[in-house]
Amino acid sequence: MKKVLKVVGLLLLAIIAFVLIAGLFISRSYHFQKEITTNAPQEKVWGYVSDFKQMDKWSPWKDKDPNIQLSYDGQDGAVGSTYSWVGNKDVGSGSQTLTKSDPPHRIDTHLHFLKPFDAQADAFITLDGENNATKVTWGFDSKYPYPLNGVMKMFMNMDKAMNDEFGSGLNKLKTLAESN
Repeated sequence: MKKVLKVVGLLLLAIIAFVLIAGLFISRSYHFQKEITTNAPQEKVWGYVSDFKQMDKWSPWKDKDPNIQLSYDGQDGAVGSTYSWVGNKDVGSGSQTLTKSDPPHRIDTHLHFLKPFDAQADAFITLDGENNATKVTWGFDSKYPYPLNGVMKMFMNMDKAMNDEFGSGLNKLKTLAESN
């Protein structure tokens, strides 16, 4: 029995050492973006992406917690306005601040996640319209702290998770923008 425990202990130690060493060489940066084309004019789509209350209508995370508590501060759609949330374990808590707005082409926001762990990211939404079609690109950039960078990149498929979440949100946005 001692021998089995020793082997298991050494194996766990080797895995931990591998993750710690690999984390020194793996990039801490993470970039993700996804796009969709809507059959709606750019100005109409802009109305749904430039204001936190409108963004809430197509948020993929609201489905994960119908009882999420939301609060808004500042003037709708203005730089400096803030959207905060407190939700269940699936959505956590945090805030998002509008940092830049270039109507009707691009918004930039800063995300500060508090739970399930403290993290930050810079997100963007760009619109490229032609006639009555608009290409929407939604993405973000983040940095993982060491050694979380090794764990996240070796053991989690963040691209798949983000693709599913952002895809759901963009499909909802498309439906909203193309209705009426």
